[in-house]
Amino acid sequence: MTSEETQIPEELKGCYENLIVIDIGANLTNKKYGRDLDSVIQRAKDAGVQKIMVTGTSVRNSKEALRLTRLYPGTIYSTAGVHPHDAKSMSEEELWAELRQVAAAPECVALGECGLNYTKDFSEPHVQRAVFKRQVELACELQKPLLVHEKAAQEDVLRILEEGGARLPPVVVHSFTGSAEQGLRYLERGCYLALTGYVCKDKAADGVRRLLADRLLPLDRLLVETDSPFMYPNVRASKLPPHVKACLTERSMNFVNRYCTFQRNEPCALPAVVELAAGFLGRSAQDVALATAFNALKLFGLSH
Repeated sequence: MTSEETQIPEELKGCYENLIVIDIGANLTNKKYGRDLDSVIQRAKDAGVQKIMVTGTSVRNSKEALRLTRLYPGTIYSTAGVHPHDAKSMSEEELWAELRQVAAAPECVALGECGLNYTKDFSEPHVQRAVFKRQVELACELQKPLLVHEKAAQEDVLRILEEGGARLPPVVVHSFTGSAEQGLRYLERGCYLALTGYVCKDKAADGVRRLLADRLLPLDRLLVETDSPFMYPNVRASKLPPHVKACLTERSMNFVNRYCTFQRNEPCALPAVVELAAGFLGRSAQDVALATAFNALKLFGLSH
């Protein structure tokens, strides 16, 4: 991508007052950002994304996420965790000591993403459970929130979380894509749900869209993220209801259409995710932006 391509066109600036939003999950250590991370972060700021939490999914990239917090202080925060796909890598105590050291840093604001994924077999389920338990214990010890990844494993995730008892810190179900019933079970246990551009392609009659449309997900439990470079919000999706499409502003769509693709999503797409959620909720985008930003600031202790 050339320098000319990374410049924000003047017509995208000052079109209207920016939504102020916080991206609680972006994989900016991904090699897809290796050449233009400065531009990616500047675009996010221009779009109104005030703060970005860079997700740790292994010891190695948890360290890299922490390094980014020192390159972009006040904008980038990090998390530290081992994704269930990488659970089998945690075979040495030295790695656990390194993970704890990274997680204890003040710029690291959460443990995760960690959890269980029974749809893929990169790590055996019993190994996933053991590694997840140790990360829950670490979150309890450090009293930092948990970012939980769960696919086809809700019962085991809830059981392991319950073992944390009264010491369990706040729990966020990262990039939630489950059914409304599954979402309600998490909400009943005090969890937060983080939504992404997945709302564009959710076709289930009882999925994420129903959680929003039926007002089953209260604003004080809602967070938003891009999960970049994944979860591209396809704002042109034919199945988006007209009243939801009407909530998408020209400015947010321009950021998505100019700078994001199915191969590489960016944090600058977050205002579009907020507008999509607002459309399904029947609320103003400003209300959703304010609520989700407040939730993130409070939950993760981000500096104002």
